[in-house]
Formats: sequence, structure tokens, C-alpha cells
Amino acid sequence: MSAEEFEKEFKKEFNREFEDKGFSEEGEEETLHIDEMQKTNKGRVFEEAAGGRIVLCGANAYEQKYYFNPLFKQIPESIKKELNIISVLFTQEAGGIFTIVFEEDGSVSIETNADEEDITYDEITAGLLVRKVRRRRQDLFEALGLYYRIYVLHENPADILDSEEG
Repeated sequence: MSAEEFEKEFKKEFNREFEDKGFSEEGEEETLHIDEMQKTNKGRVFEEAAGGRIVLCGANAYEQKYYFNPLFKQIPESIKKELNIISVLFTQEAGGIFTIVFEEDGSVSIETNADEEDITYDEITAGLLVRKVRRRRQDLFEALGLYYRIYVLHENPADILDSEEG
């Protein structure tokens, strides 16, 4: 599946989900208050890549900033927007710092943490939200993992498909 086909399929599903909830993309932005967080490419917490792991994106409730790694600028805009929404909503709900990270093997991890002094951060709520996001956006994270394995790790798509079938 090409990037264009993937984006078309994603847009169909993404738009259908919004229509099912009874609002358009424009109205959705107002409801979610995405504009309250500033986008930045300078996030001191997000720039760290340790042990072969690379941060895709993240949001910081303390600085009210969203970060998207410019190494992945070729990802379709609709997916970038969804990642922005997921990250910002998570930090608005649970607080702390939320990151989506590519592991060394190409899998996608969702991480959350908080400052030690933050008494409003609830680890239980954050854990439940991580599971909810992972469950609801499983296809998105699987597609991102495949993208990373093919375009960043330069694995052969045929080998990936064979390993998943067998």
C-alpha cells in the first residue's frame, strides 16, 4: 500500500469517526482546544534518543507544548494531526509528559511520566488512558511501526509480510 493510498484510507476512517460523533474537523478542534498548546521543535525532553529509540512525537503539559520529530515530516498530514490530537488530549486529561516512541525493532511504544513534584498527575489514570489509546488506535500504531521498519530500518516489505503470516 502506497503512502497516498494509506492516507486516503486513513482519511475515510478518520472522517467517518468524526461524522459518527456528530461534528466536523473544524468543530472538533474547538472542542478539543488543540490550539491551546504551542507546536515546537525544541522540546528538551523530547529530543533524547536513547539506545536506538527515536521519539516520534509528544506533548508536555508543564510547558504546554507539542513536539513532532522533523525526521518524520514525510508522514501524511492527517496522521500528524491525529498524533497531535492524541498527545494533547492525553496531557490535558492526565497531565505530565506523553511521548510516542519507535523502539529499536520498529515497534511503537507509548510512554507517560511526570515531575516528582506534580501532585495532580495520577499514574493509574495515565495507565488506563495509555491502554485506551493503544486499543482504539491499534491500526494507526501498527501502520506507523510498518512505516518505520520499511522507511527507516530499510527492511524488505516482503520479509515483513512473510514473518507476520508465518
